[in-house]
Amino acid sequence: MSFFDDIAKRIEAADTVLSVGLDPDLDRLPDDVLEHDLPRWAFNRRIIDATHEHAAVFKPNAAFYEDSAGWRSLRETVAYAHGKGVPVLLDAKRADIGNTARQYAKILDHVDAITANPYLGEDSLQPFLSREDAGVFVLCRTSNPGGMDFQHLELAAYDRRLYEHVAERAAGWNEEYGNVGLVVGATAPDELEAIRERVPELPFLVPGVGAQGGDVEAAIEYGLNDEGVGLVNSTRGIIFSSEGSPEWERAAGEAARRLKERLNEHR
Repeated sequence: MSFFDDIAKRIEAADTVLSVGLDPDLDRLPDDVLEHDLPRWAFNRRIIDATHEHAAVFKPNAAFYEDSAGWRSLRETVAYAHGKGVPVLLDAKRADIGNTARQYAKILDHVDAITANPYLGEDSLQPFLSREDAGVFVLCRTSNPGGMDFQHLELAAYDRRLYEHVAERAAGWNEEYGNVGLVVGATAPDELEAIRERVPELPFLVPGVGAQGGDVEAAIEYGLNDEGVGLVNSTRGIIFSSEGSPEWERAAGEAARRLKERLNEHR
């Protein structure tokens, strides 16, 4: 079974396309988890308990785990999410050349999918793509304002913008490997629509609908492929939805439920 087969089953079983980001910023964690030996793990465990029934996937960002205690927390988090029946997509934006890329790809022994940067070319992604059981979400049109600095450049030789060229190359990789999706932000709905028209078959990971204020309707209309497979992510809008409140985990669960229902209105 491929990652996208598993995601399709999860979407159907839980009636959700919601991706819940797990970015446990130590500066924002509640006091009642900071006393734990692994506070990021203690926080994530309670978030998973509160949100798993609404989540198609959990998406930890590697940047919040890059120290010894962090990696231990991430391993515990992945195992716990799997125990709840929810796949894990590591947001790491990896890519490199040769042996370095192969080392990065070893993380797919533990997580189900990863985000990857295409700008070093296909050889830098091959160690990820060759893991046909895993999902590889290639950065295409990101949700941050600075994404326009390069992604919008016109490619005269191809009569398209750079992000459109990335989408079409990714579609070619998917024809070969069968495990490729795209990262396309909900903060750029026109570009989201344009990319979907070019690659109707690819699943998208759509960030930006929470704290970044992206377009929920467009995220569903253009984020899901022809088979209804895709993921719409919210992180801070869920896990820190009631920052400072003693009932923070209940608030996270409610935020996840509400967003799942908003998304489902447009499916």
